[in-house]
Amino acid sequence: MKTLCKVLALLLVIGGFSSCKEENITPPEPTPTPAQVIPLDISANTNGFNFLDKMQGHWVGINSVAGVNYDWFAFDYRPISPSHIHGIYEGGTAGNLLTSFFVTEFKNTRTIMARNGGLLNGIYRSSYFVMDSTNTLADGSQYYRLVDCYRGTDVMYMELRFMGDSLFFNSYTSNLGLRDMPNRHMTFKAKKRNIDLAQTAATAVNFPQNVVARDFSSGFNESHFYVHAGQTDPKSASFLNQGNSDILTLAAGAADPYIISDYPHLAYLQVDITRNPAIAGKMAFVYLSKTPLTDQFGYLTGDFNNVLSFPTVIGTQDQFTFTYLHPGTYYVTVIADVNGDQAPGMGDITHISQSITITPEGQQQITINNITVQN
Repeated sequence: MKTLCKVLALLLVIGGFSSCKEENITPPEPTPTPAQVIPLDISANTNGFNFLDKMQGHWVGINSVAGVNYDWFAFDYRPISPSHIHGIYEGGTAGNLLTSFFVTEFKNTRTIMARNGGLLNGIYRSSYFVMDSTNTLADGSQYYRLVDCYRGTDVMYMELRFMGDSLFFNSYTSNLGLRDMPNRHMTFKAKKRNIDLAQTAATAVNFPQNVVARDFSSGFNESHFYVHAGQTDPKSASFLNQGNSDILTLAAGAADPYIISDYPHLAYLQVDITRNPAIAGKMAFVYLSKTPLTDQFGYLTGDFNNVLSFPTVIGTQDQFTFTYLHPGTYYVTVIADVNGDQAPGMGDITHISQSITITPEGQQQITINNITVQN
């Protein structure tokens, strides 16, 4: 597994998000003008509403971002309300990338919207997409497209295709409207694993229901959309702010209409790392997994397909907080990258994986102070 810090930087700065290698899902379609952003009507519980059910699950596969290929990547999508499903890539020191899908009212239509963004090195961004099309392809797979709420595929969009237990997920970006046309930015191909995690969450929050999770029937206050320096008009349904403040302060400054404190069910986990001389100054991988990543002695077992979240922290950082975290029981494993190859393996130092149960909307803490086992 390569470190993903550079990937996250690209994702958050230019507004992309996830999908699959160099494979188009459908042929190019005509680019609509802003006036042609027409939400897909899901009021009859058909023609798009089933997307939420298909999206839930722990997706494990490969990823390609801006021409860089990663041979392992995962997103953990679980319901957080009757009509809202959420996943996040916590990038650690670099920041995070979240994408959630939820039922809303927009342009007099019951539809599905996506919120994508995160916080990177003091840059806060939140972008909004709306589902505008779905169809069944010749191979029997189901296709869905979500486009920028303000200027449609002129600026950025995402497309997802489900085939059995497989997901193909592409995103296209134009640097928030700076380029004339969006280009393929990120591609994610994955298989569904650990569906029981999402099913447990679904039972807890009575998912899925065709009810409004966040109401955008009045649209957005477009005067708050991000405007590029030197320009006078916004290019996308994006909110942006930057500075050294905390996430809530940055969100308020961006005038983001849907922020972390509005999200139900999710929790925080603070991980404190006690460093000893052998791991002082070393990059650390912090893993949350469904099962232990080590044996009873603290040696790595090599099976990472049950990893649910995998931030990386720099050597000067001894504390990390997971945000937007799904409740449930996790194993926490910290791996010090002693051999410097930016991947867990021989020569790296770890410990016996520790278990912790996260409660809904809780703020919890765990200390890892026994990182002494050299693999």
